[in-house]
Amino acid sequence: MKYSIIIPIKNEEKNIPILDKEIKQVMDKLARAEDYETIYVNDGSADKSLQEMKKLRRVKIINLQRGYGQAIALDAGFKQAKGDIIISIDGDLQNDPRDIPRLLEKLERERLYVVAGWRRKRKDNGRVRLLTRIGRSFRRILISDPVHDTGCTLRVYRKKAIETLDLWGEMHRYLLALLRWKGFKIGELPVHHKKRIHGRTKYTTKKATRGFIDLIYIWFINKYSNRPLHLFGSMGLFSFFLGILMELYALHSRIVTKLSLNRNGWFFLGFFMIIMGIQFFISGIMLDLQIRTHFNTSQTEKRYIIKEVIETK
Repeated sequence: MKYSIIIPIKNEEKNIPILDKEIKQVMDKLARAEDYETIYVNDGSADKSLQEMKKLRRVKIINLQRGYGQAIALDAGFKQAKGDIIISIDGDLQNDPRDIPRLLEKLERERLYVVAGWRRKRKDNGRVRLLTRIGRSFRRILISDPVHDTGCTLRVYRKKAIETLDLWGEMHRYLLALLRWKGFKIGELPVHHKKRIHGRTKYTTKKATRGFIDLIYIWFINKYSNRPLHLFGSMGLFSFFLGILMELYALHSRIVTKLSLNRNGWFFLGFFMIIMGIQFFISGIMLDLQIRTHFNTSQTEKRYIIKEVIETK
């Protein structure tokens, strides 16, 4: 299998037939029918999306037990994919499948591991564009992410890169950063972005907030996943020595001005800072040991459940 196309679906019943036709028109020019597979991942759709997918020819449908979010849907599709090159695309018809050959050409020409689409001229509403700009600013500050558009699902990957990932939460937005940190060469290319015709956008303020929380997690993983004690230890030492200075100042006030310690706020604040410093240091040691245990033991609990896998002819 040369190509695998992954399409996460959440309440896109009217878009599915049109999108499948557009994808097949493009892919049939790139490869024989037996050389590519189309994988739809039903992420807990509440409309007739599953029924529409079952009407399609030559597709694989991964029906998740419930809605887990786009990151999990992509992860399920990635793990089922058999192709050497994996293509992801949104199910809302805003990505244009006709951009796929251009992305593949750049992947091969520049010997990259990933080529991401860049929706330079977005057709979303003002609220979505504002949230996107804010998110981009935070990414550049915290993780120095040079990618212009981390929210565009239209991308092509080599399977070697995808096999190193496990996605959850809103992590699909930081997938490129994770791959870049692993040493994979990444490129991006401007792609077309069409206005949504059917259905509603899934990108809300709530999702943006969850994405920011995941960004903090990504920042921590990148800088301190190997030795969290370096972070918490530094915070602990700073707090401890700041507390010591406050205690010395309180003692100085007691000797010079005869101010009683139980009436001196610096004495109590310094004592608090010393205790916090010790707590930070202990937390760093415990987290360090916990991470070591995590990487040295197998994980048996599944993060998501696949209800069924359907293949149409």
